[in-house]
Amino acid sequence: MEIKLWNCLRSRRFMGLKFRRQCPLGSYIVDFICIEKMLIIEIDGGQHNEKKQQDYDKQRTAFLNNLGYTVLRFWNNEVLMQFDAVMDQIYKQVI
Repeated sequence: MEIKLWNCLRSRRFMGLKFRRQCPLGSYIVDFICIEKMLIIEIDGGQHNEKKQQDYDKQRTAFLNNLGYTVLRFWNNEVLMQFDAVMDQIYKQVI
C-alpha cells in the first residue's frame, strides 16, 4: 500500500510538496514525512490492532506531536479501497 501512496507523493507530484519515504526521526522511522507542512503519514497493517502495538503507536505519536508534527494514520485497506478519500484527507491537512 505504501508504494501506491508513494507514487502520488514522490517527486513533488502532490501539490508541489516534498515528501520523503522511510525517513528516520529520533529513534523512529516514519513512512512518509513532509517537513514543510510538519506532516507525517503512517500506513498501518493488521498488527497495529494488537494492544502492545497500539501502546507503542501512542508513545510514538506523542513523541512526533511533541516535535510539532501532525500524524495521519491510515489502514492498508483504506489506501487500497478508499484511495481518493485518503488523498482528500491529506489534501485537507496541507491546505
